[in-house]
Amino acid sequence: MHSFIVVVEAECPDTREANKGITKNMAKAKFKARTSASSKTSAASSLKTKAKVKPKSKAKPLAKTRQSEGKELILVDEKAGLIFENENSLFGYFKPTIDMLEEEYQSLRSADDFNDEEQISKEHYIESCLDDPDEIWLDDKAKSETPVHIFIKEIVEGDTAFKYIALAYVTVEDEYPTFVYLHFPSKDSRLWQNYQRGELVFDREYEKAAIAGIEGDALLEGDSLAIGLYHAMIKVRSEKDIPPEEFKNFADLRDETIESADEIWRKNDLEGNILVSFIKEFPDHEVKDLTYIAVTQEDEGSNVHSLLFSFPTSDNALVDRYRQGDNLQAEEVSHESSH
Repeated sequence: MHSFIVVVEAECPDTREANKGITKNMAKAKFKARTSASSKTSAASSLKTKAKVKPKSKAKPLAKTRQSEGKELILVDEKAGLIFENENSLFGYFKPTIDMLEEEYQSLRSADDFNDEEQISKEHYIESCLDDPDEIWLDDKAKSETPVHIFIKEIVEGDTAFKYIALAYVTVEDEYPTFVYLHFPSKDSRLWQNYQRGELVFDREYEKAAIAGIEGDALLEGDSLAIGLYHAMIKVRSEKDIPPEEFKNFADLRDETIESADEIWRKNDLEGNILVSFIKEFPDHEVKDLTYIAVTQEDEGSNVHSLLFSFPTSDNALVDRYRQGDNLQAEEVSHESSH
């Protein structure tokens, strides 16, 4: 007889609250640079004249401006005192960081990556990279006096997919970029993986998955394995199946599924993880053909399982996908639920 202890992950307030805050702030500000209507001309001209400060530099001022005593001040981070009278002083202040980041980039750049001409043709992607990134990293180990946030977005052009990367200064109070140190496209995975470093402060994949997370599962905590398995499930499910945002409405079925499953299936994935799926049908439920599935990860050497994620479905073909590996008959299994 097999004996399982299914561990529902303890809530981690710091991690969950941090992720909720990031998602909320992203939805509100999207890290979009703010420029007042009166300063649009000035902002446009500053982009055109950046070469006067540093030839071939990809640095960009995105800060808003303000008139003061007849002067137009550039406000990079007013609260931190980063207010500049002109572009020369602005670029002069950030020059050490710009030089350091450009030197690093050039040392890693491959001859097979996009050439200068191709990069210029793709510069317009910086806007979507900053406004709607897939990932944002805080490079907390950068040898710089000013913080560096790294924005990464996947771009698809026809049959070609690549990453667009922007390294920027982000204000702490309002969380939007006001100065870009460096930006470039890259099809070299070794290059852009170098910029996935430091603290991951925004992850689009987590944001998508979080709507389906239920308190106590690893999906809601941002676990990479749970997120990956969840997205794999979403790709193959029927479009007419229960919407992910409604999964929480069926949360009361999770414990019953784990404690008295109709079927239990164990398999090893390609990475060596031991995955165990608990499956239970609910024929009397108001949703026709309702089945609930709880996916767990088994710790090798013990029968302790960590709950990755769970979900309701009326898609029988999807349920069949979880009937893989060793079939452990429910009547031969006793369960304990540890909360």
